[in-house]
Amino acid sequence: MKSTKKTARRQVKPDSRGSDRLRYFEERLPAMVETIRAFVEIESPSDNKAAADRMGAFLAGIFEELGGKARLHRSEDYGDNLQIDFAGNDGRKPVLLLGHFDTVYPLGTLATMPCRTDGEWLHGPGVLDMKSGIALMFYAVQALQKWHGGVPRPVTVWLVSDEEVGSSSSRKVTEELARGSGAVLVLEPAAGMRGAVKTARKGVGEYTLRVKGVAAHAGLDPAKGHSAIVELARQITAIAKFNDLRSGVTVNPGVIRGGTRTNVIAAEATVEIDVRIQKAKQAAGLERKMRALRPYDKRCQLIIEGGINRLPMERTAGVAALYGMAKTIAGQVGWKLEEAAVGGGSDGNFTAGIGIPTLDGMGGVGEGAHAVHEHIVISELPRRALLLAGMIENA
Repeated sequence: MKSTKKTARRQVKPDSRGSDRLRYFEERLPAMVETIRAFVEIESPSDNKAAADRMGAFLAGIFEELGGKARLHRSEDYGDNLQIDFAGNDGRKPVLLLGHFDTVYPLGTLATMPCRTDGEWLHGPGVLDMKSGIALMFYAVQALQKWHGGVPRPVTVWLVSDEEVGSSSSRKVTEELARGSGAVLVLEPAAGMRGAVKTARKGVGEYTLRVKGVAAHAGLDPAKGHSAIVELARQITAIAKFNDLRSGVTVNPGVIRGGTRTNVIAAEATVEIDVRIQKAKQAAGLERKMRALRPYDKRCQLIIEGGINRLPMERTAGVAALYGMAKTIAGQVGWKLEEAAVGGGSDGNFTAGIGIPTLDGMGGVGEGAHAVHEHIVISELPRRALLLAGMIENA
């Protein structure tokens, strides 16, 4: 499936230094593509620790070749998370380059979804989300070293192995590193084919509602049964009323399970519920509503687990300032950089949620994240690298 959309390139007055820097990255575009290809061809699904660790070890090696100091943060259930520190030429706080190397694709996906070029696009599992973003980190740091004789300020690259499954093994370190940083730049994909950076993201959570009923024979003793499925259906109808699209609150009962056989009144049923909020203050109200659910059938029992995993990334003054800086850097090459608010969450929610200025969507431009047609626009890579390098210098 091919996109017919074109990347927007609105023109503003260019700057000579910006043009020279863009040319630098354009000359290295073939190498950038081959680096991304190498990343994609090392499959790293979230749920396969051995595969993810191979990717982490490979990344540690190439960043160490740039002079970074690599440290693995061990994880039992997922791949080891990777931190690479670059000492800077001045005393400013580090800028944190945040990303992940896990993907949603199971091991062996390359057999049916190979990494390949197709005209202006590079296809492959994880190429957009977000192995191209990792390559941009590499080439931006490399460029700054060449231009300045070393990175102009301390840089910490933090690549996690479990972002696609909730970041349970990495969140604590993500927040610790962010607290010591001057700014966080998240190399998740840009918003849409126009290449917008992300200045707001919804908060994300998941609840599980389990219903315990009373089993009985559906033919012989129907009056003795209390169906968990019927109770769950009533609860789902109630939960759907928590949606408030105007204020940005969405509640989606996405997965249901229940029962054993058609001739048995169900003793158990479960629903998994995705929730999204636009403002941090909405979390408490939604939590109260979920915990206030009560059974319609008093012989049934409700068990409610979960909650908000990522608070929203709100467009604070600090976020707006980073966007303003990014617009100025983009303007040096005649690029009017846009911003976007999106419904999905990232690890940038964690860093923004603790008050650290965060700019997301700094990565590749493309379409099809998590889908068979996932791809990036090759020609966009040089100016994405230019933008990242400038933000590292100035953020």
